[in-house]
Amino acid sequence: MLNIYSIKNYPYILLFFLTFNAFSQNTLIGIGESALSLNHKVSKKYNVNFAFRSRYFLYNINELQYKQQQLDVFHFSTYNINSKHKLSLGAYYRNRAFFETGSDELRFMEQFSASKKINKIRLRHRFRAEQRILETKTIFRQRYRFAVDLPLVGNTLDIGEPFLMSALEGLWSLKEVSAPEIDSRTTIFIGWQLAKTLKFQTGLEHRFEALNISAKNYLFLLTSAILKI
Repeated sequence: MLNIYSIKNYPYILLFFLTFNAFSQNTLIGIGESALSLNHKVSKKYNVNFAFRSRYFLYNINELQYKQQQLDVFHFSTYNINSKHKLSLGAYYRNRAFFETGSDELRFMEQFSASKKINKIRLRHRFRAEQRILETKTIFRQRYRFAVDLPLVGNTLDIGEPFLMSALEGLWSLKEVSAPEIDSRTTIFIGWQLAKTLKFQTGLEHRFEALNISAKNYLFLLTSAILKI
């Protein structure tokens, strides 16, 4: 049964799990990802988000390298059912053809999220369905993520103070011409509330892709800025 003690130790257990899995594999591929997210509150019930993201290879087959993989742009419209529950619809465009690293992609997303706060710790659940339309196939993917975040100084997040976020996510992809694919993601971030409208965060994400078929092992170095406008 989950209690306050286990929640407080969750980020450290998660970091150990991420590090152990990432560096115990020989086929590790290192990828960097930088993002800018713009959030706007249209009304009490309705928010919009636009994000721009760049992804690039950093490490592959025991050598450092830099190669741009893709550019992404996506949008979410979110309806706040109440203070704890939200419904979102999104659209996503990925460009890989320009960099000759794969097919472009158009994606549609439907999402439900729920949150609960225990003292200064916030627990979040996210359920997302995606329809990924690529040049030669369409992938139907379902995702569930459990996340924990908390301020690292005091009980509330004030300007200039750091916060911690960690998450576990499972993904299940269905394709027309091949077996279903199962992926897992383990993430840990540290961030700072730089201003009332600006957050910066950086961290690591370990991904196992197609772990039920032929597992591919990725470690992402993530950086992002989140701006309220």
